[in-house]
Formats: sequence, C-alpha cells, structure tokens
Amino acid sequence: MDRLTEMEAFAMVVDQGGFTDAAKKLGISKSAVSKHVSALETRLGARLLNRTTRRVSPTEIGLAYYDRAQRVLNDAGEADAMVSAMQSAPSGLLRISVATDFGVNHVSPVLGEFLQAYPDITVNMVLNNRYVELISEGFDLSVRIGELEDSSLRARKLTDTNKRLVASPDYFNRFGRPQKIDDLTEHKLLHYTNQSNGNVWKLTSPTGEKRQIRASGWLTVNDGQSLLNAAVSGLGIAYLPSFLYADKVASGEIEIAMPDLPVETLGVYAVYPPGRYVQPKVRAMIDFLAEHFKERGPEVW
Repeated sequence: MDRLTEMEAFAMVVDQGGFTDAAKKLGISKSAVSKHVSALETRLGARLLNRTTRRVSPTEIGLAYYDRAQRVLNDAGEADAMVSAMQSAPSGLLRISVATDFGVNHVSPVLGEFLQAYPDITVNMVLNNRYVELISEGFDLSVRIGELEDSSLRARKLTDTNKRLVASPDYFNRFGRPQKIDDLTEHKLLHYTNQSNGNVWKLTSPTGEKRQIRASGWLTVNDGQSLLNAAVSGLGIAYLPSFLYADKVASGEIEIAMPDLPVETLGVYAVYPPGRYVQPKVRAMIDFLAEHFKERGPEVW
C-alpha cells in the first residue's frame, strides 16, 4: 500500500478519535481506514493505536509517530501546492523596491517589455535609497546593490557593477590628475550623502593596502545621477558605480581618475521574502531581470 495513504489514515484516526469519523473525513469506508492502519502497524512492526469498544487513542510510540507523520503530510501538501502555484500563470500586483539611480537607469527602461510579456501582472515600483523592510512594508521584491545584510531573506545575484573614481577631462586639465591616494585630499571631491560612512572613501592601493580618505566635498548630494552630472560638468572627482558612468566613459565625457587602483566590485541582487517556493509573479520578474543583464554583458558595468 501507499505509505502516505497509510500515514494519512492513521493521522486522521488520531485527529478524529475513531475510525468512523476518520472515514467520513477521508471519504472512504470505515473498513478501508482500518485496513490502511493495520497495514501500517504491520509494516512498522508496532502497535500505534489502543482500541476499545468506546474509544481509540494513540499508544506512546503511536503519538511519537503521529507527530512526525504530521510533518511529512504537511510537507507533501506544501509540495503539491508549490507545483500548482509554479504552473499557474504569473499574475497580480507586484510591489518592488529599487535603489533610485539603478531603477531609473536600468529597471524603468525595461518595465514595458516585462509588462508586455506578462499582461496579467501589474507593477508598483518604489524608487528610494533607504533600506526597505520587505515583509513589514508589503514588498514582494527588492533590487539591492552591495554587500547584503545578514537576514532570513532570500537573494539571487543579477549582475555585478564596478565602483571607481571618475572626473571629466576638463577637470583634469584645470586641476591635474591624482597620482596616488594621498593626492585626493588636495582635490575637489563630490560626495554622496546617503553613504553610511559619510564623506569617507574606502579605497585599496595598487599594493593591496586598505585606505580611508576623508575630505570635505565641494558638492554633497543624495543622488548618484546628480553626482555624475557634476563630474561631467567638471566640478570634481566622484566615486560612482559603473552602471551610472559607463556610457559617459564610452563617450569620453568623463575618465577614470586613477586607473591603477583595484576595482571595487559590487553585486546587484534581487532580494525577496523567505518561503518554500517563490510566487510566479516574483519568479517572472527575477528571471526577466537576470536574463536582461546577462544579455547586456559585463562590459557595460
């Protein structure tokens, strides 16, 4: 006989306190329930139920088996639900949180393509640069950049981005180009106010030495695109991710300030709530973004 069927019959007898009510719940005959339980006891070589004319109760070993059986049955039910959910068409409201600069430059432009591919999904995208509590704030998905905090959330890496010092050719013509990290303290720096470490740049020297540069900025803003615009305008040196500056470097509007410095690589992740399976609408967006960045290739980052 099927083990799960035997287990289900036994668990239902314990739940209902007898074979008659268990048979009604399962939609089978009382004799069939008794046959399943007897087969289970024979296979295990143990008596699981105390049977009297008035009541049925689990033995000590039967109670222990019942607890484990309930877990197995619950897992089996969740596995069936997972398959059913994963086969259903992605649909419903998808709330996502994305870092402002990345969202504007690399998520917003492809949302139309995503919605055309999944017409039964509606998207509510919130752009901000603060840490979002996914579950308590009702988000299905977040795109985050950099080292992930320890948490119970699940994550899938979408791509990498590099962070480097950049400035315009005009700036270098007027103020010179820094040759070593210490030279930066004599330059006009453009800072990002949302950094947790304030106006401090953590850099690695060509020899691998970890350095921290603290210098007051000529301009401090809370938006990466504004820092990029300031760098293009020749206002100073900015420390930016390549998803912002790559196109400007390609066009010659800005240049890498110190090419010899090791590149800082940051991961770009899709982060979503924990669970035994991923909702189809969430999986659809993650797969779409992962494929999009794969097609673009690493050279643009």
